[in-house]
Amino acid sequence: MTTFDLIHLALINFLRSKVRSFLTILGVVIGTAAIVVMLSLGIGMNESFKQQVSQMGSLTIINVFLEGGGMGGKSGGTGMSGKLDDRAIQTISGFEGVDVATPMIMTSAKLEAGKYLTYMNLVGIRPEALEKLDFIPASGRLLTSLDNDELLFGSQLSLGFYNPKSSMGYGQAPPVDVMKEKMQMTFDMAYGDKQQQTPEGTGPDGNKKPAKLYKVKAVGMLAEAKNEKDWSVYINIDYLQKLLRENAKTQKDQGMAASMQQGYQQAIVRVKDMKDVEPVREKIKSLGFGTSALTDVLKGMQETSRTIQMILGGIGAISLLVAALGITNTMVMSIYERTREIGIMKVLGCELGDIRKLFLMEAGFIGFLGGLSGVLFSLAASFVLNKFGGGLLGSLGGGMVDPNAIQTNISVIPFWLMLSSIAFATLVGLVSGFYPARRAMRLSALEAIKTE
Repeated sequence: MTTFDLIHLALINFLRSKVRSFLTILGVVIGTAAIVVMLSLGIGMNESFKQQVSQMGSLTIINVFLEGGGMGGKSGGTGMSGKLDDRAIQTISGFEGVDVATPMIMTSAKLEAGKYLTYMNLVGIRPEALEKLDFIPASGRLLTSLDNDELLFGSQLSLGFYNPKSSMGYGQAPPVDVMKEKMQMTFDMAYGDKQQQTPEGTGPDGNKKPAKLYKVKAVGMLAEAKNEKDWSVYINIDYLQKLLRENAKTQKDQGMAASMQQGYQQAIVRVKDMKDVEPVREKIKSLGFGTSALTDVLKGMQETSRTIQMILGGIGAISLLVAALGITNTMVMSIYERTREIGIMKVLGCELGDIRKLFLMEAGFIGFLGGLSGVLFSLAASFVLNKFGGGLLGSLGGGMVDPNAIQTNISVIPFWLMLSSIAFATLVGLVSGFYPARRAMRLSALEAIKTE
């Protein structure tokens, strides 16, 4: 018998008992849909977690710092000095998978714009790294390597100004247009406050020189990022180092001077892909530096998601197991009903392998149709869940996910899951039909023909 003959015969036998075939397929549909929908909720939860964490920053960013937060660090047997200096940054930049690496200096400063003052988190960074670190200007431009006294403002910093001569508190003054104002910056946190002012010609403690005022100007304001970028001000790291050395000398701050000799406080490394994060982190750790990344947060969330996904997938698997028993039962009953037919096929010279293929093909056909229908049903169910089941993801995630804050589908069915589900349902059908097929092969031809 040719393959076409087997398929034709299988379809005839399948359509011979429409009701029983329909009910058997319905069992596979329910089992397949249960697995697909349950897994899609887990996948949707993972996507929500990724989006939630990515709002805190990029998942391809690695923060590098001195191990233990101390001044020295460990050499890790690599020839590194233990300092997070330019040499270390250059070494990290050469690692496979690294897109960009830049040192960072973070300090506090005070900014004066007309009659208003504000405290700011001043961050020194290499200007050429800004674009690769997803710094997007909403107005103006990013810093360049030629900038010195130019500042790049976070989107929310202009809202933090206050009038020291007014009774209004910090952040209560009207927004200041930093792009147009003439501004001065100082590292003296007491500057401009009445209660903190000291006699002219002295510093805050009465014997040091007053901190110097530096004229600065804004070159751009960043688009809102909903993270620490919004409240920070960025400056060329080389110019900031110069200002800090000058300020340390003026204020006789030995601690600041010693700290600057120990290298940078931290560095930011961006890798090309999320899969590069862990390999690059291991290489950085081998240099004796500590690392942190948002993937650490994501891992904990994904562990929770995996546990829930296994539970949900197990529930769906039970449904498919019941469907597999239904296929076996249908095929066994089919053998009893077609015993005489099987006997005639054997007498006419039909090979045993063809008989086995016939029954396996019928069982696989049931699995395939059930899997295909189950996937279609799952897509419809996923659409309904995404449209009306907004609160479901939050309850499944134990309150970890705010479905109102995250614009993502709670049920996600990727193409690979659809194909895998159809293939798996077909395989279940074939496995379920294996015992009935062997039973049909073993029937005695003469005894089968005698059967009424």
